[in-house]
Amino acid sequence: MLKGISPFISPELLKTLAEMGHGDEMILADAHFPGHTVNNRVIRADGLVVTQMLDAILPLFALDHAVKAPVIMMAVQEGDVADPAVEPAFRAVIDKHAPGTPPIQRIDRFEFYERARQAFAVVMTTETRTYGNILLKKGVTR
Repeated sequence: MLKGISPFISPELLKTLAEMGHGDEMILADAHFPGHTVNNRVIRADGLVVTQMLDAILPLFALDHAVKAPVIMMAVQEGDVADPAVEPAFRAVIDKHAPGTPPIQRIDRFEFYERARQAFAVVMTTETRTYGNILLKKGVTR
């Protein structure tokens, strides 16, 4: 164990966060997300939900201040229903660790999958709330 680092951060995740550079992206994915299909670097965070991972990662991870949307979620598809509590829960954790972060942007499902293909890594949680995925773009640590 290391002092000051959440026990939710596995050694593999800590190494991955350290290897990421400015502009690299990471997906925190729900249990429904096809993480292993879209990306070769998948880190398991079984037993944890996305808000727990955000709360563990954001103290260590600077969001990119130089882009319009350093935090992105998947847009709800027509005819589908998202859990209305997800985005406010994510936003509360973001505001706790990175106040002043621009609003969360929503992008089309297939655009989100394409971003996940290009992402540095996908962290698979056991989040079961619908549309419980979020993309983080790493910034410069000041």
